[in-house]
Amino acid sequence: MGDMLGFKGTIVNFVVRKVKKLVPAYNLPGAVQFNAALSTGKGKTLSKPQIGAQDVAFLQYTGGTTGVSKGATLTHRNVIANILQNDAWLQPVLAKEPKVEQLMILTALPLYHIFALTACFFLGVRAGACCLLIANPRDLPALIKELQKYKITTFPAVNTLYNALLNHPDFDKIDWKSLKVANGGGMAVQKAVADKWLQRTGAPILEGYGLSETAPVLTCNPGSNTVFNGSIGLPVPSTIISIRDDAGKELAIGEVGEITAKGPQVMAGYWQRPEETAKVMTSDGFFRTGDIGKIDEQGYVYIVDRKKDMVNVSGFNVYPNEVEGVMAMHPGVLECAVIGVPDAASGEAVKLFVVKKDPNLTEKDLMKFAAENLTGYKKPKYIEFRSDLPKTNVGKILRRELRDLDKQTSEKAA
Repeated sequence: MGDMLGFKGTIVNFVVRKVKKLVPAYNLPGAVQFNAALSTGKGKTLSKPQIGAQDVAFLQYTGGTTGVSKGATLTHRNVIANILQNDAWLQPVLAKEPKVEQLMILTALPLYHIFALTACFFLGVRAGACCLLIANPRDLPALIKELQKYKITTFPAVNTLYNALLNHPDFDKIDWKSLKVANGGGMAVQKAVADKWLQRTGAPILEGYGLSETAPVLTCNPGSNTVFNGSIGLPVPSTIISIRDDAGKELAIGEVGEITAKGPQVMAGYWQRPEETAKVMTSDGFFRTGDIGKIDEQGYVYIVDRKKDMVNVSGFNVYPNEVEGVMAMHPGVLECAVIGVPDAASGEAVKLFVVKKDPNLTEKDLMKFAAENLTGYKKPKYIEFRSDLPKTNVGKILRRELRDLDKQTSEKAA
């Protein structure tokens, strides 16, 4: 942390390591210290390489929320294409009144994540925007203090951050008059959250969709939209979305299947993993996203859930996103997540994890709400209250970790 701060940096490093103990024990054989690398290169001249569109720009590692993290090989063409696709999407936003000389993008996402890298940094550079960097968005009082200082025009974030802000007592102290659009991504945006956000800020949450493997944006709701519509939007320019069954056959409008995509932003493959690459690419060049969705007659794409997260109850498919979206409407619920657990009678059963907003909320209250708003086989059979839910650094809820924790608990009980 203090490597570029001279003598002061020595003190900073000592405090960080020895006093606050923020650096865990590690071992990196062959690693070179940052300052040593700078010293070594100081006297050398740059031999500028010849770079083409198909050369590798960087490796973007997947989040590992459903399996082992893999390096998505993104070329210069992939990255530049997605910047231009996002720029085309941005134009209707820029046309909104009141006009602004410079966009102020709230960057409350880690820049190593593909969502922030493109939606904040790359797009910000392209548009000549200013990015307000927030080191720790989970520190809500500090985040709100910064938001009170600046006139934010665009706000890319995940559902959990929008929800957390809405439930903070100081939220209404922020002036949102300059906010043109809030971008939802990384995980499903819940209608309950989107409706509250629109009501209290006057700006809609426009949901988009993408993956590390697609640089990342594949679809987004148009910047001219004024309300949340529950879809992940329309394909960005030069992008084809196809809904397919397990055999790779394209399905009709309105039918539910796996979302596949083709476009200039789709990766070259997984780094040094040809077998994994083959699993996700179709013979006609479409990328299998692993997400289940559908397309309506207007071309809007709707994501149902991750294929690996689907719960099978007595032969019926239950999608966690749908159940979570309904249960989040209960006024006593702050956050919730759904997984499938083994069940002797139905094969799998729905289990709901809940973080309370109302401390008096009971399991009976939620069961009654579920009975009134969900079909029988979609209702949670089990409910567990927790103080918090496991999340990635971006704020995406980790269902896989919940499954692992539940399995461990069940094994101990047995």
